Amino acid sequence: MSELNEPLEALLDLLDLERIEQDIFRGVSRTAVVPRVFGGQVAAQALVAAGRTVPEDRGAHSLHAYFLRPGDPGAPIVYQVDRIRDGRSFTTRRVVAIQHGQPIFHLSASFQAAEEGLEHQEPMPQAPDPETLPEAAELLPAHADKFPDPSVIDRLLEARAAVDLRYVEDPPFLTAGTAREPRSQVWFRTRGKLADDPLLHVCLATYVSDMTLLDSVLLAHGRGGWAVGDVVGASLDHAMWFHRPFRADEWLLYDQQSPSASGGRGLASARIYTQDGRLAVSVIQEGLVRTPRT
Repeated sequence: MSELNEPLEALLDLLDLERIEQDIFRGVSRTAVVPRVFGGQVAAQALVAAGRTVPEDRGAHSLHAYFLRPGDPGAPIVYQVDRIRDGRSFTTRRVVAIQHGQPIFHLSASFQAAEEGLEHQEPMPQAPDPETLPEAAELLPAHADKFPDPSVIDRLLEARAAVDLRYVEDPPFLTAGTAREPRSQVWFRTRGKLADDPLLHVCLATYVSDMTLLDSVLLAHGRGGWAVGDVVGASLDHAMWFHRPFRADEWLLYDQQSPSASGGRGLASARIYTQDGRLAVSVIQEGLVRTPRT
């Protein structure tokens, strides 16, 4: 594993929020593929804010969030943390992200002291070795003709500069017009070794979890996505459960599928596995998925 590259250092700086009061934090944004704050960024920053008010021996085990308004990437985001409960085993926090005086995002997160208990898990699905799959820098420029706006390639590459994200099969923006099974797999890891802080790895997985989760919805209908321009949409709500320890700087398999789409919304569920087959995270998200109005 290489040392940190500049984009990964910038991402870690993005997650290193400024504490401006005991339970109030401030963060900045980075450019995204779409002209608003990337949902994974605000979710990860909100989890950082919550985690910094929790004892270090309690790890995040779940989060539930709503995206309320598009974020302005040119303005700072203020995160207000409410200490809902501090129990003997569990700690609960609520976080509201505010811009221009209005809430743009709401997060509830729960943390738990480590304990032993019953164990079982859904087996890891089959997937090829990530090292055999093309990197984004190989895949995207080779298919520039798929995008109406060529500058999208640079924005997509910039969004993946800190995280090595590799598709097992062609992503929806390369197969627009052909409906497929509503299932998608990607491998991902950060492009450099990280510190051992468990909260950092959980927050980075939260950041990445919003990158490709709705792909499975698009695949079912042969849509290419926002970069192609045949749908418009945004994340509506997002939930994650962290089952077992993992490292975001080691390969993780993100296995995603969509059980339903209706009413202009698409639902996606996913599992994140370590390379040795341990189920680390479960994810569910509903997103706004609309065909553009003519």
